[in-house]
Amino acid sequence: MSGFDVRRADPSDAPGMARVHVDTWRETYRGLMSDAVLDDPALLNWREKFWAAALTDPMYSQNTVAVASHEGTLIGIAMSGPSLDDGDEAQQLYLLYAYAAFHGSGVGRMLLNAVIDQQAPAALWVADPNPRAQAFYRKSGFIADGAVRTEDGVRAVRMVRALKSASLR
Repeated sequence: MSGFDVRRADPSDAPGMARVHVDTWRETYRGLMSDAVLDDPALLNWREKFWAAALTDPMYSQNTVAVASHEGTLIGIAMSGPSLDDGDEAQQLYLLYAYAAFHGSGVGRMLLNAVIDQQAPAALWVADPNPRAQAFYRKSGFIADGAVRTEDGVRAVRMVRALKSASLR
């Protein structure tokens, strides 16, 4: 599968980004997160407000936000910014989601590369269990550092990358 366009997001993308975010949450977290959260009728509106703010509010100006599209339709989103943890990593991947139909297509790597400086240390949190995502991040040079947290009822492990992985060159 090819023909992906990955670019910086702009405010007009907020509704489509919200749709991708909600749909991919449902694909990814069904069974891990409460159905009441995933099926909340307000979830799409809440995510759209979030993305509108993330793309316009100066509070988010240090973040990098990218979208991926295929045949003119948004299929993936990613956002990074300054580390929110106490680690040595200057940047953190806050989120990366693509529709399951596009897993293994390379679009995830394209989104990751669009929002994370490949030459700098980075960190991220990934749901556990989520073996596919964890394998993707390991292939991208990230390793679990032992930190664990629970958010919205979902257990997550922290993964870090000290240097650019040779596999990304």
